[in-house]
Amino acid sequence: MGAVLGDLLPLAVGVAISPIPIVAAILIILSANAARAGTGFAIGWVLGIVVVTAIFVVLSGTLSDSQDTQSSTVTAWVKIVLGIVLLGLAAMQWRSRSDTGVPGWMRAIDTLSAVGAVGLGALLSAVNPKNLLLCVSAGVAIGTSGIGGGPQVIAVLVFTVIAAASVLVVVIGYLVAAERLREPLDRARRWLQANNHVVMAIVLLVMGAVVLGKGIGGL
Repeated sequence: MGAVLGDLLPLAVGVAISPIPIVAAILIILSANAARAGTGFAIGWVLGIVVVTAIFVVLSGTLSDSQDTQSSTVTAWVKIVLGIVLLGLAAMQWRSRSDTGVPGWMRAIDTLSAVGAVGLGALLSAVNPKNLLLCVSAGVAIGTSGIGGGPQVIAVLVFTVIAAASVLVVVIGYLVAAERLREPLDRARRWLQANNHVVMAIVLLVMGAVVLGKGIGGL
């Protein structure tokens, strides 16, 4: 169990410090419908992480049902492919580092309803390719670890709590101390928007190297 949590920690941190969801959370809690939309976004964000991770725990668990060499090799190659894809995304983000434009969906956040915020949170965690691959990598790490069903559930919960922490801190912190945090959060939003691609490139580079290394080590 300790080894599995050690594998999950860098992946969870990678999801947690992904700039776009944090920027989206800040924009939502600075909007006219801050309380309801912020809560909805946090719920969608958590659900997206849980669902994707759990699905790939189940799917990848079939790879570890057999303890033969072929099963271990397939598992290793799955991790290698995931690592290579993450490194490819890191390169794409680095090439786009000069792009500081604000996406159209961010400009529409001020009119977002609570239901729309849930959908946006789920979209950024479960569909966004960068966060999706990190959750997939976590699901594969848990599903192929050989631990039982109970420990797998605990591992998914631990991963989700860490991965969702940044968005939850922003939303809950603002609901508790709105006026005090308004200006610091707005400064953080501006910095994250300006440096989104650089931050994400570094995160994906580190995560890709970790997953790729685990795959090569399993051959």
